[in-house]
Amino acid sequence: MAPYRTLVVLTFVFAAATTAMELLPPWLIKVTIDEVVPQKNLMLLPWVLAGLLGAYGMKSLCNSLRIRCNNTLEQTVIHALRRRVFDALQRLSLSYYENRSTGEIMSRVINDTEHVQRIFVDGVEGVLTASLTLIGITTILFWLNWRMALLVLLPIPILVVGGMVFTKRVHGYYQDIRQRAAELNGYLQDSLSGIREIMGFNSQPYESARFTQVSEEYSQSNLQAMKLWSVYSPGMVFIGSLGTVLILWYGSMEVIAERLTIGELVLFLSYLVMFYTPVNQIHSVNHLLQHALAAGQRVFDVLDAKSDVPDSGTVVPSESRWQGKVVFQQVGFSYRPGKPVLEDISMMIQPGEHVALVGPSGAGKTTLMKLLFRFYDIDHGTIEIDDYDIRSVSLSFLRSQIGFVQQEPFLFNGTVRQNLLYGCPQATELAMMAAAQAAQAHDFIQGLPEGYDTQIGERGVKLSVGQKQRLAIARVLLKNPPIVVMDEATSNIDTETEVEIRLAMEELMQGRTTFVIAHRLSTLQSVDRIVVIHQGHIVEEGSHAVLMARGGLYAGLYEAQFHA
Repeated sequence: MAPYRTLVVLTFVFAAATTAMELLPPWLIKVTIDEVVPQKNLMLLPWVLAGLLGAYGMKSLCNSLRIRCNNTLEQTVIHALRRRVFDALQRLSLSYYENRSTGEIMSRVINDTEHVQRIFVDGVEGVLTASLTLIGITTILFWLNWRMALLVLLPIPILVVGGMVFTKRVHGYYQDIRQRAAELNGYLQDSLSGIREIMGFNSQPYESARFTQVSEEYSQSNLQAMKLWSVYSPGMVFIGSLGTVLILWYGSMEVIAERLTIGELVLFLSYLVMFYTPVNQIHSVNHLLQHALAAGQRVFDVLDAKSDVPDSGTVVPSESRWQGKVVFQQVGFSYRPGKPVLEDISMMIQPGEHVALVGPSGAGKTTLMKLLFRFYDIDHGTIEIDDYDIRSVSLSFLRSQIGFVQQEPFLFNGTVRQNLLYGCPQATELAMMAAAQAAQAHDFIQGLPEGYDTQIGERGVKLSVGQKQRLAIARVLLKNPPIVVMDEATSNIDTETEVEIRLAMEELMQGRTTFVIAHRLSTLQSVDRIVVIHQGHIVEEGSHAVLMARGGLYAGLYEAQFHA
């Protein structure tokens, strides 16, 4: 809240003015009972009524301004917090996402920040108003009659102890509630993403039962906290009402003994009602606070999380575009300690060279490319591009030099144009269309209902596999990096589409250092070199003809695939 001091001060000022106006009417009512009615002072009555109307009117005006300032403060702070959480997510490494569900992360960004928001809406202004009211009323009560004021304070220690016990118990409940909410969001996101599989396997009854179970667990977690609140809140109100009983008894005795007027007793009782209202309000805010603290803990877990791949590069390359020489020197990496995925990987790729990575599933091909992007940091060894250790330059510069076409490319829920320009937002219309033409995508884009402005749906669901692949290639062409990584994806598509994709791939590879993670070995005759990886080691290296003549692992994989 520190950057928004003006809104904080205005909220405080209008809250104080609202409290002041709230304290005036009981005094005017006392004047009416003690001076206007007994003395039949009709001259004073209009002034009292005018004072009441003025107090109520000013209270409403100040309260309206307080609400407006507080709501503006709340939305400003929460927007800034939500933005900080999102920015924190952008700088975290890939391992953070691989160990958490998308729905659980979304819950932190949206649901948890919204629960933190409640403490600003109902909490900050509630505590502020209640505190000011308590200070003002306590001062007035002691000024009116210090003996009766002491009786008012008798239940306070019980209320404080009750609040401490409630806080200690309910905090654990709300931590469980936020976790259950995250699990519910995670399951919902997962089931919606897999809706085609659910329909295809006719698993709607099974998924409905799973959702019911997860939702029931969330509901039960909420009920636990609500049950505690159902005992705590009425109990605190009852204890607070004991003060009213004591004052009514003691005050009546004082009136009978003529040491107190009826108007003064009514005045004291009016302020007494106002005294316990903010006390109960603070208890309610405590309830909200525990919910907000549990949510806030999850929010700040994200803000405080450290990336496994720190962006600590300080070297600034003199050239804005690298040539594309890549060197792996004794690279080793493991996802879990003691279980290496890659060991002693060493190879040099010259600028513009096309290298295919081949090997059984799980050999480490994709992992090696993730290390090139610094999605993970290597355990030992070095990776250099144009003689720069990739850990010495910024992540932003490094990743600007590499393009990536996945086997199943990800397209954003938007238009064709938005997805293409993602590779280079400042590109001109002509450059965008030229990239689409080079990727063999322009013709099919023109045939879409709205051309480049056609909405393609979530993950490009409205497009075929081949169309998505060509858009992904066009996106990288527009980015124009010196190094390209391609997870070859020409399997399971028709021959005509495969020809078009191969033409697009050749266009993309031209003049660029290219790594091809190969699945169909029959397509590798044109690459400069084939590197065979098995169980985290490079076991063979050479051209297709050389490796076939050698009769090793590559030849075995090729023959097995050819005869399959």
